[in-house]
Amino acid sequence: MFSSLGPGVRTLLFVCIVLFLLEPLTPAILDGFALWPVSAGFQPWQLLTYAFLHGSLLHLTFNMIGLISFGRELEMWWGTRRFLQFYFGCVLTAALVQLAVTSSTGSLLPTVGASGGLYGLLLGFAVMFPKRRVLLLIPPIPMPAWLFALLFAVLELVLGVTGTASGIAHFAHLGGMLGGGWMLWRWARSAPPR
Repeated sequence: MFSSLGPGVRTLLFVCIVLFLLEPLTPAILDGFALWPVSAGFQPWQLLTYAFLHGSLLHLTFNMIGLISFGRELEMWWGTRRFLQFYFGCVLTAALVQLAVTSSTGSLLPTVGASGGLYGLLLGFAVMFPKRRVLLLIPPIPMPAWLFALLFAVLELVLGVTGTASGIAHFAHLGGMLGGGWMLWRWARSAPPR
């Protein structure tokens, strides 16, 4: 299955897995490359590097499943260059939204994980393949991609506003979708007429 993945998805998988294995051996990775709030050690490169780090094996596993599930087809559809532009654009907007949230709440905790980029990929997949059936894992319910993306967006908004499931960057997830939506809109406007 690994051979069916494009070079962009393969590289992202490889880097995330290797860094996850190195994190316990090199604590400086988290100190220097997680997304720290502006008042607690923020550095500009963290706007992208945080997406390669993960807090647990479960966190890494779910993010890599999402990367394979949505990224594989988007990379085949768009090509590697556009896929990576889209992914890192979503990662960046997720980071900016997360920094705004941590500034407003006074949080001093770092953010890690590819989830903001993956929520952007989910939106991209839902826009490009809206009727494609996607299987919700728990409970296993098949639904069209557009509905799957909409449900996740609403869920993240509700969890973020209510503060439920604290310790999860719900607004970063929404920021990734926001960035993805903005890029898709820009690309659609700049596309040559058919």
